[in-house]
Amino acid sequence: MKKTLLLLPLVVLLSMGVSAQDKKKALATADSLKKVLAPPAKVGIAEKIKSSKKIDGLFTLYKDTVTGSLQLYIKKGQLDKDYIYQSFSMGGPTTLYLNQNMIRNTMLFYVKKRNDKIEFLQKNTSFYYDKNNPVSKAANVDVSDAVFYSDKFSAEDKDGYLVSVDGLFIGDKLDPIKPVYPPTMPPGAVFNLGNLNTSKSNYTKVRSFPHNTDVVVDLAYDNPVPMNTGGKDITDARYVRIKMQHSFLEVPKNDFRPRRDDPRVGYFGAEVDDLTSISSTPYKDFISRWYLKKKDPNAKLSEPVAPIVFWIENTTPFEYREIIKEAGEKWNEAFEKAGFKNAVVMKIQPDTATWDPADISYNVIRWVSSAYPSYGAIGPSFFNPLTGQILGADITVEWRSGAGTPVLDDLFNAGKASLQLPWENPAAAIAADQQHNNGFSKSHMASCNLAHELGMQYQTGITAIEALDADAPEAVRADQVREMHKQFLYYLIMHEMGHTLGLNHNMKASQMLSPKEMNDVSITHKIGLQGSVMDYPAINVSSDRSKQGDYYTTKAGPYDWWAIEYGYTPFTESEEEAGLNKILSRSTDPQLAFGNDADDMRSPGGGIDPRVNINDHTNDMVTYGEDRFKLINTMMPKLKERFSKPNQSYQELRVRYGQLNGQRNSMAAALSRFIGGVYVDRSFVGQDTKTTPFTPVPVAYQKKALDLLGKYVFAPDAFDSDTELFPYLQIQRRGFNFFGNNEDIKPLNSFMSMQLSTLAQILHPNTLNRISNSGLYGNKYSVASVMSDLSEDIFEADLKSNVNAFRQNLQTEFIKATIAIVGAPAGYDNPSKAAALATLIKVKEQLAGASGGDEQTKAHRVNLIFLIDKALSVN
Repeated sequence: MKKTLLLLPLVVLLSMGVSAQDKKKALATADSLKKVLAPPAKVGIAEKIKSSKKIDGLFTLYKDTVTGSLQLYIKKGQLDKDYIYQSFSMGGPTTLYLNQNMIRNTMLFYVKKRNDKIEFLQKNTSFYYDKNNPVSKAANVDVSDAVFYSDKFSAEDKDGYLVSVDGLFIGDKLDPIKPVYPPTMPPGAVFNLGNLNTSKSNYTKVRSFPHNTDVVVDLAYDNPVPMNTGGKDITDARYVRIKMQHSFLEVPKNDFRPRRDDPRVGYFGAEVDDLTSISSTPYKDFISRWYLKKKDPNAKLSEPVAPIVFWIENTTPFEYREIIKEAGEKWNEAFEKAGFKNAVVMKIQPDTATWDPADISYNVIRWVSSAYPSYGAIGPSFFNPLTGQILGADITVEWRSGAGTPVLDDLFNAGKASLQLPWENPAAAIAADQQHNNGFSKSHMASCNLAHELGMQYQTGITAIEALDADAPEAVRADQVREMHKQFLYYLIMHEMGHTLGLNHNMKASQMLSPKEMNDVSITHKIGLQGSVMDYPAINVSSDRSKQGDYYTTKAGPYDWWAIEYGYTPFTESEEEAGLNKILSRSTDPQLAFGNDADDMRSPGGGIDPRVNINDHTNDMVTYGEDRFKLINTMMPKLKERFSKPNQSYQELRVRYGQLNGQRNSMAAALSRFIGGVYVDRSFVGQDTKTTPFTPVPVAYQKKALDLLGKYVFAPDAFDSDTELFPYLQIQRRGFNFFGNNEDIKPLNSFMSMQLSTLAQILHPNTLNRISNSGLYGNKYSVASVMSDLSEDIFEADLKSNVNAFRQNLQTEFIKATIAIVGAPAGYDNPSKAAALATLIKVKEQLAGASGGDEQTKAHRVNLIFLIDKALSVN
């Protein structure tokens, strides 16, 4: 309109004082100017997509056949409607957790038109408002949805809008790939991707179905001057490609109801805060589970309308396929407790299959072989953020882990350098433990380490068969190994499938049986070796080889039956609360004991209940631990004969030795947690229980655990069974694989690592503070008594004789730790500092009265007295 008004004066001017002919020319000129100045005609959608291939489905996409660019057509009916986004890494550096088919980010999003732009917004699903409460009218008033992508639409028609989405998919708007490192991390400490190069990035697959749309992208990252070139899996650190899948899913339309979470049973799920509640627990947390509905709602046991189907991908070794199928189907016993028959269906993918295992419509168990696997096996799932309905799951098994062959070699430089010693920085140790617990629930679905732990245990079983059953015929030993590996695979697959069913870990389940019951197959074939397959158990190796039972449990345990019953039993809406409470009322049954990673004590200072741990077994860890220490010391002298084979290096002998040493570490770690430990009971008020929520470990049992550590970890003869092996523990040379590291073994470092990690738990500020605090509600073992008994274990035995090399290390590090506690500016409480000071004075008196010993022993004692005197003069 403005342009037309500007032309009028010009026309009038040209018309005045000119001939008719000139007038015609002037009008023609004005006409031409009008056309030039007029706005261009709008280009329609048809013109914008004329060189593109249409991909129709949930969302309609147009991929340009010339440039490769991608456009998305948003129907008006799709605006302001909820959808689910799910990302998957489809291949990249495993050190950055970009493994194939790794389930990553899930979010609820919607698309909005704002003026001439299309916006993609993530919804916050962390809060609940009761609609009957007037406060709900202010729902999310302080919470804004996140706009993660916005762009002008390029064309529109009566039904929708066309927008370019290259900036959405070829980038990090949806799921940031590059990890964020702390600024204090030295340059080159870790492998760095560099910067995204959009010109070298492209789409590899674009597919759309009625209920989901998938876009697979190949992202190119350039780093012109990499300071860390990565491992062998990085072809050239300057140019790295990563494959990602972005999936948009329709929010399911069904009668699925969220099921509330409960602290007595362990499911993954979502935390939701009720902002209209004044309860002390204003939670609307719900669990994640599959949508199962009975074909016959009135039948006590019915098949589901749609079962949970898993495909065993054709990457799986032939000899394992039937075992994996059987293992998955073992979960059906648990689902029968919830009223479902054949809830889990296992199928084997034929080589002729035309469907893509990456299609989220299929749940797949696949095998891969990575150069540097970030996990041994993993089984995550993803769910509707609004309800907890599981929408898909995959299990990936690394070839070496599935075969039970973990890599272990820590005899070079293991020791203090590899440990974070809490007395050196107590405040940081406490903060690290808190950070671990605070961040665990959100990240743990991608952090299952079972395959590694299980593989270590499995190799111990092989070593036991070879070393302890040497007189048995080779064919008999081979049959035992085959059976043990079958049980190993059963456990591995059942555990990872448990995750895909919604279950998180239960590190308390291995407490179910007594040591005497462990090899009684009349018990273990009925209820299993432990309460759940969701634990990280030690392998069950019998010292009496004639009484060997199951090495691993091969069935879902009583806790698994109960947990599935809680998660999957169908209830009407009016019956649900009473039905769930009836199931939960049985949580006090010892067979249903539960404690997950948030509670476990695997890291020094973490958790408080010593029964919630990994690589332990039985309800009497002292008895079990002593039996395992004796078993290791019996096996050590037999290793050289069994694993030094003609025409081979000593590599296997070295690995076997390392594995048995790892067993010692596990036993020492498990036993040390009982000192200052507190048993936890999470039953609710009114349940049938005879224990309080917190019960300190009885003082007699704490002392037994410490005595055992004194005998098998701290004593002068603790490692006598190893000494004959030391000259033979040679690594096989491969090019320059020990360049700059010296190839001589360092057993003193290995022993010191074990002893220091044990002390790191006992002398952790969390442990010592808890010992003092628990004295107010039943603990009779004071910090002073603990440190006095500990110092006796470390010094008493060799005050009148030589102090061997590993005891010199132990005594020196103990004195350094005790000095650090006395002088710690924060972290340790006053009773701990007082006990540490008294311990220093006591040890100095003992050393002053020591006699005997060679020159090295005398020098060692002089050094200890010097360290103590220096500390006492300062403090």
